[in-house]
Amino acid sequence: MADAVWIQQRIDRTRATIIATENAIDAIQAGAQSYSLDTGQTRQSVTKANIAELRGNLKYYEERLRDLEAQLVTATSGPASVYVRPLF
Repeated sequence: MADAVWIQQRIDRTRATIIATENAIDAIQAGAQSYSLDTGQTRQSVTKANIAELRGNLKYYEERLRDLEAQLVTATSGPASVYVRPLF
């Protein structure tokens, strides 16, 4: 069973990265020539040429967030029970 505190830390970090990425996309789409994207681990300057990459990253982190949230549910409540019976 995974450590719930560790998973929650990953969730918090992933949420912060999602927000930073959304801010960068919004700024570039609003007309900024460049934007300094700081995810807490890395800092990079992005431009309009990076929009497709940013959107791909955003999708990845949103999927990661869903996975981590599911892991947190399992870590705090255990796996779900399933009742199975034959159909005959």
